[in-house]
Amino acid sequence: MGTHDEERERWQEHYHRSAERDVDFETLSGEPLKALYTPEDTADLDYERDLGYPGHYPFTRGVYHTMYRGRLWTMRQFAGFGTPRETNARYKFLLKQGQGGLSVAFDMPTLMGRDSDDPLSEGEVGRCGVATDSLADFEQLFDEIPLADITTSMTISGPAVILFAFFLAAAERQGADWKVLDGTLQTDILKEYIAQKEWIFPPRPHLRLIGDLIEFCATEVPKFHPISVSGYHIREAGSTAAQELAFTLADGFSYVELGQDRGLDIDHFSQGLSFFFNAHIDFFEEVAKYRAARRIWARWLRDHYGAKEVESWRLRFHTQTAGVSLTAQQPENNIVRTAIEALAAVLGGTQSLHTNALDEVLALPTEKAAQIALRTQQILAHETGVTNVIDPLGGSYFVESMTDRMEAAAEEYFAKIKEMGKGSMLEGMLVGIERGYFQSEIADAAFREQTRYEKGRLVRVGVNEFVDPTEPPIDTLIIAPETEESQIGAVRQMRSERDGEGATAALERLKAAAQTDENLMLPLVDCARAYCTEGEIVGALREVFGEYQETPRF
Repeated sequence: MGTHDEERERWQEHYHRSAERDVDFETLSGEPLKALYTPEDTADLDYERDLGYPGHYPFTRGVYHTMYRGRLWTMRQFAGFGTPRETNARYKFLLKQGQGGLSVAFDMPTLMGRDSDDPLSEGEVGRCGVATDSLADFEQLFDEIPLADITTSMTISGPAVILFAFFLAAAERQGADWKVLDGTLQTDILKEYIAQKEWIFPPRPHLRLIGDLIEFCATEVPKFHPISVSGYHIREAGSTAAQELAFTLADGFSYVELGQDRGLDIDHFSQGLSFFFNAHIDFFEEVAKYRAARRIWARWLRDHYGAKEVESWRLRFHTQTAGVSLTAQQPENNIVRTAIEALAAVLGGTQSLHTNALDEVLALPTEKAAQIALRTQQILAHETGVTNVIDPLGGSYFVESMTDRMEAAAEEYFAKIKEMGKGSMLEGMLVGIERGYFQSEIADAAFREQTRYEKGRLVRVGVNEFVDPTEPPIDTLIIAPETEESQIGAVRQMRSERDGEGATAALERLKAAAQTDENLMLPLVDCARAYCTEGEIVGALREVFGEYQETPRF
C-alpha cells in the first residue's frame, strides 16, 4: 500500500483511462460534481462550529435533540376542493387514515381575494382548492373537527390576514381559546411578488398588515406561526436550489427586520416564524439545502440580529415534494419520484411533510391517490429504518461539501440584496422586487434547465426518454359545474340572511382603522364575526391601500 497521495493518484490514473457515460455530471441546478469526494473536500470542516449536535447550535444536524427518535414529523397532507362541505369530508377521511394535521388548499378566487360570485371567479370556483367566502364557510369547513386539538396550516398569502380572521372567529364559535390554537399561516407576501404572483395590495402597505399580524399573534395567539416563509413557490417557478435557499432566508430576515422595526422583542416574535421548502428530485442537493438553511438561520439570528434564546435560532420547516417534477405521462412514475423526494426531506430533518399524489399534475387528487401519497410517508416512517439514526448522512464528504457550497452561494446572494437595500435586507428585498431582480434570476435559471431538457442533457423518464405512446389515461377527480353554482348560491344566501347594517358598520370601522396606525387584526375579526365576505373586506382595504400593478419589463 502506498501513501494516501499515491493511492489517490493511482485511482485517478485508472479513472481517466476508463470511459465516462455521455452525460452532464452536475446537479439539477447545474452545479458541476466531481467523481469522488474525499477528506480533502471537508478539510476546513470544524465539527463543533459547523455541525455540532442535534438540538444545539448551529443545528446543522437537526433542531431537536432526539429528532425522529422522539417524535416523527407531522404528516400534513395539503387538501381542499369544491365546497367546504366536500373538503370537510376529505379531512375526516385523511384524519381517519392517520394524518396528523390539516393543511388547507384554497381555490384561486380565494387566493386572489375574490368572492365566488365575482365575475372574475367564473370557472375557477372550487377547482384548485376549496372555495371559502366568509365565516359561514369556515364553520362548515371545520365542522366536527376541534380546532383546539389539531394543528392547522393554511396556504395563502395575499388575503392571509382575512382568512386568519375567519379561522379565529370559527375557533371562537367552537368555544376554543385563541391561546391554544396551533398551526401555521403562510402570509409570505414577498415570495408572491417574486414568484407566485397572487398579490392584492402594493408591497409596503401589505407589509403593514403582516406587521400587525406578527404583533397580534405574539400576544393573542402565541402558539400559532403567523408566517411560513415559503421557498416552495420560488422553486416551482424555476429557481435553483441555492436561489430557493437564499431568497427564502432573505425573506425570513426581512420579516425579522419588520418585527424589529415595530419595536418587538426578537426573542418573542421570531419564534413564530417557520419555513416551507420544496423537496425536489436531486436527492443530495436537497439534503444539503436543508442542512445549510438551519446553519445559516441560526448564525444570522444570533450574530446579525442579536437573538439570545436558543429557541429563536431554530429553523423549523415544512416540506412539500416538488409539483414541477411530476409528469402527466406515465403518472404512476410520480409515486417513485415523490417517495425519493420525501426521503430527502426526512433525511434533511423536516418537521412536517406533504407528499404529492400521482395525479396532481392532471387534477386534484382522487381519494385513492391521496391515500397512496399518505402511505408513502407512513412506509418511510415505519418500514425503512431511516428514522432510527439522527442525520445519518452527516459526515459524508459529499454531503458536507454540498452543504458548504450551498451556504456560500446563499451568502453571495445575501450580500447583493443588502447592497441594494443599503444595509437593510428588508429594503433590499423591496428594491429587488421593484427592479425585477429576483424574477430575472429565477427566469434565467428556469431557461437554463429547460434548455438542458430540450437538448437531451436532462432526462425525464416517460417524457423525453422511455416514452410509451400507447399508455391509457387514468381516472381523475372531476369538479362538477354544480359545485360553482352551489357555492355562489350559498354566499348570496348568506349575504341576504346576515345583519346587513352590522356588516356595513364593520367594514366602515375597518376602513377607518386602516387610515391610522391601529393594529387591524381585531377590526378584521369583527368583520368576520359580522359575516362580511372576503371580497368585501379586500374591497374595503383596497380603497385605502390601492392595488399592486407589476412594473412591465422588456
